[in-house]
Amino acid sequence: MSVGVSTSAPVSPTSGTSVSMPAFSLVDYVVFVLLLVLSLAIGLYHACRGWGRHTVGELLMANRKMGCLPVALSLLATFQSAVAILGVPSEIYRFGTQYWFLGCCYFLGLLIPAHIFIPVFYRLHLTSAYEYLELRFNKTVRVCGTVTFIFQMVIYMGVVLYAPSLALNAVTGFDLWLSVLALGIVCTIYTALGGLKAVIWTDVFQTVVMFLGQLAVITVGSAKVGGLGHVWAVASQHGRISGFELNPDPFVRHTFWTLAIGGVFMMLSLYGVNQAQVQRYLSSRTEKAAMLSCYAVFPFQQVSLCVGSLIGLVMFTYYQEYPMSIQQAQAAPDQFVLYFVMDILKGLPGLPGLFIACLFSGSLSTISSAFNSLATVTMEDLIRPWFPEFSEARAIMLSRGLAFGYGLLCLGMAYISSQMGPVLQAAISIFGMVGGPLLGLFCLGMFFPCANPPGAIVGLLSGLVMAFWIGIGSIVTSMGSSMPPSSTNGSNFSLPTNLTVATATTLMPLTTVSKPTGLRRFYSLSYLWYSAHNSTTVIVVGLIVSLLTGRMRGRSLNPATIYPVLPKLLALLPLSWQKRLHCRSYGQVAPNVQVTPPIPLQMPLTSTPSTPFLCSCPRCPSQDQLSLGCPHTAVSGSTHRAALPWWGRRISGLRGAQPRPGLVSSPPQPTLRSPLCCALPLFPPFSLPHPALLGCLLAGMFSV
Repeated sequence: MSVGVSTSAPVSPTSGTSVSMPAFSLVDYVVFVLLLVLSLAIGLYHACRGWGRHTVGELLMANRKMGCLPVALSLLATFQSAVAILGVPSEIYRFGTQYWFLGCCYFLGLLIPAHIFIPVFYRLHLTSAYEYLELRFNKTVRVCGTVTFIFQMVIYMGVVLYAPSLALNAVTGFDLWLSVLALGIVCTIYTALGGLKAVIWTDVFQTVVMFLGQLAVITVGSAKVGGLGHVWAVASQHGRISGFELNPDPFVRHTFWTLAIGGVFMMLSLYGVNQAQVQRYLSSRTEKAAMLSCYAVFPFQQVSLCVGSLIGLVMFTYYQEYPMSIQQAQAAPDQFVLYFVMDILKGLPGLPGLFIACLFSGSLSTISSAFNSLATVTMEDLIRPWFPEFSEARAIMLSRGLAFGYGLLCLGMAYISSQMGPVLQAAISIFGMVGGPLLGLFCLGMFFPCANPPGAIVGLLSGLVMAFWIGIGSIVTSMGSSMPPSSTNGSNFSLPTNLTVATATTLMPLTTVSKPTGLRRFYSLSYLWYSAHNSTTVIVVGLIVSLLTGRMRGRSLNPATIYPVLPKLLALLPLSWQKRLHCRSYGQVAPNVQVTPPIPLQMPLTSTPSTPFLCSCPRCPSQDQLSLGCPHTAVSGSTHRAALPWWGRRISGLRGAQPRPGLVSSPPQPTLRSPLCCALPLFPPFSLPHPALLGCLLAGMFSV
């Protein structure tokens, strides 16, 4: 997951430059064909197994019976595309190991989805991630999110199919359209017929092939240059081993803070709310298995990043001893790895074919995930809500037809990509501009109970406008500059190294010798901050519009769609701190309260009394469990208010709720309004002199 930066577009297959192209042997072609045949066989096996007894749930969600290990490998393969395999080594070769620090963001980037997004999505029993938006807001917001995602994926899937084939053709002479058609047709067949289960198991197989191909390159390459110890020594001697770059400037392309913090938002936009990943979480047999699969991705991601970085260092050492030819030096950087592979693996029949199989395994895994997720959101978000009377058989046929249709569309987009020329840069970047606003939309709904549908729509549109403004400004600035990029911050153009970096935005601004000013300075914002910047725009604008339009007054709010951040954070504090903040743990009882057995609520927390909800009260022992009532949120008056931390007292009760018998209460106080207990997603301002007043004001803003 890196950004391979090039100063020119990839070399066209019709280029007049005479480049010596190593020929593939028969064994290499056999290895490549075996990849396609085995991938197709796995898909056909799952398609034929139980043919005629398939259901839509099995086709789209694998019957929600997948184990954590195959799901974890599929999560990894989904965003480990062919351009990642080409891009990470190129980045390390050109700029050093600073990018390696991206691994620091993986922990939080996977921990947060495992403990926040997965529990909410899984307990709502969703099929499409965008169903959440209808449950939290309304159908209009759901459709807006779905259309945005479809636009994002359609733009990208043709590029991810065409770009690696173009690079391979330029280096090896491997037939361009033969590889495009072979990949597109095979991927379409096994995705449409086998469904999500076939996609996951082929991802597992393709992940193994990817690691084998990369390990073969490291093993042979390091042996030819004297071992990994010598590789590290040469890289250190030439300044390619980077230390901690602690520059906080967000306009510097890669620093420790940019990679470790900006990368977290990039990861959240993928592993938190992207349909391709959410669909895999929801296919797990249990919520715990889904969380474990997210944890299991962490070591695989670290190994993948380490392997790609080592290839870059081995390549640097090799070309220090055996300099590149003129043609190779003038090629686009995303082709460097292919030249390196053909240089070191020539004379070893089968190994070049293994690496090409590795390269196209990355393409297959990404494209099949795109097909499947697009078919799912189209079926669940755009068709079924309007045609609920579809029979199971017709729904299955339509789901397969959608997957076939998106497969043909992918081939069409690959052809369009071949005709775009320089506009290809913009097409790749358009994909990356969408991930941040979608992350902001989900965070707005999940963490802020006061956010309403108008705020969500205006916030999403504002985030998209901001993303396109910065992205297109970067494109225009880069195209209009003739200065070569520096080694510290900047680039002209790059193929995205994978879906992850593309989601953050793949185009980096050009850095010239003179420091840019004004809008040029703004356009030089590091691409890793794009997701954070755009998602924050959605949240800020969405909250302002929601507060101006009456928050959630007059609208029903499903508590299961809200994640109570503050109680979770307070539970991590030491008990002494909780006492100092007047916070009660589950086992504590408020003073002057006589504990009596709980009785059912006279008024439920939602407008539908029979609907279970997720209790979010910080004092309720059944927190995070489905419940029809909570004995703590039915109390009004100062007695219950004293049992809560001061910043949560304003948002802790029910309209019209009556106090329980057995409570010694003070004179009646105004009834508290929100059905959510302490759902305020902010840290309390501990150091302010009048916390009660500020707490009341903040709680008033964020209450319903």
